[in-house]
Amino acid sequence: MISERMVKALNGQINKEMYSAHLYMAMSAYSSNIGLSGFANWFMVQYQEEMLHAMKFYNYIVDQGAKVELQAIDKPAQEFGTTLDMLNATLEHEKFITRSINDLVDLAIEEKDHATNIFLQWYITEQIEEEGNDNEIIDKLKLAGEEGNGLFMIDKDLAARVFNPPAGVANWTQIR
Repeated sequence: MISERMVKALNGQINKEMYSAHLYMAMSAYSSNIGLSGFANWFMVQYQEEMLHAMKFYNYIVDQGAKVELQAIDKPAQEFGTTLDMLNATLEHEKFITRSINDLVDLAIEEKDHATNIFLQWYITEQIEEEGNDNEIIDKLKLAGEEGNGLFMIDKDLAARVFNPPAGVANWTQIR
């Protein structure tokens, strides 16, 4: 019952999620290169989450009996400036993804595609969390500063983050 228009939009979202993963991997590499292993870890967890998001869309399309059509993924930037610049770019990217998810919900409502609307609600909640996490780190960077002990304390906090896949999923390729 899923329309071709909805399938095309969902395939486009797979591409956006895959680009997000590439962007966060690039930010992880950049963080490693400037000696911030905690930031590198935080962005690598972001990478894993974005891959999970892409796979959820992939599996949903397959489960609906529709065709997954992968698209080329743009090359992300390789330099990101200061940590505050990088986190502000992260927040702006997540806002872009939030708008994209909202557009998908609007399309599902327009198409009276209740199953896809329900599926997308998980992403609505996820985007609230994503933007909240980014804002929290930005606030800490503004408060503690981007130099010296404050930056090292934030870096240490970010090093503790771990990827937590949904219950019963050993890795993002198994998500259903």
